[in-house]
Amino acid sequence: MEVWDAYTKSGVLTSKKLIRGEAIPDDLYHMVCEVLVQHEDGSYLCMKRSASKHNYPGYYEATAGGSALQGENKYQCIARELYEETGLICDSFTEIGCFIYDDDHCIFHCFICQVNCDKNAIKLQAKETDDYKWMPETDFIKFINSDQMIPNQKQRYMKYFMEKNYIN
Repeated sequence: MEVWDAYTKSGVLTSKKLIRGEAIPDDLYHMVCEVLVQHEDGSYLCMKRSASKHNYPGYYEATAGGSALQGENKYQCIARELYEETGLICDSFTEIGCFIYDDDHCIFHCFICQVNCDKNAIKLQAKETDDYKWMPETDFIKFINSDQMIPNQKQRYMKYFMEKNYIN
């Protein structure tokens, strides 16, 4: 059983707890964090979602991420998710966006981090990721501008990509 802290829409932590899979009251939200991983050489890590995932199975996504567990802050959550899904350890994350989804009752915190690692050292998480690839920046820009990127993820990163002139 996965337990989450409950937040108000404005991001204030409440004393209530939420259980994954159970209905979330209309006035409460849970925290979700994701990170865009850039290698020091400028390439971006894309993870292939497991074929068994409910949403977008087999799609590559420019992220590692998931729901914050009870007691975690957003930085603890993203560090844990990055490690679980990739095997990478990073202690410096820059928040590049925050989005509220009323329909899903979640607050998304989006980050970017830079790593200096052996590119072959990525470890896949069973039932979460099936493969990975590092995309040179030029290929990554094409990926962002294509219909191959998961639409809601593209929406979350749009402002950041526009500021970088990746998307017009």
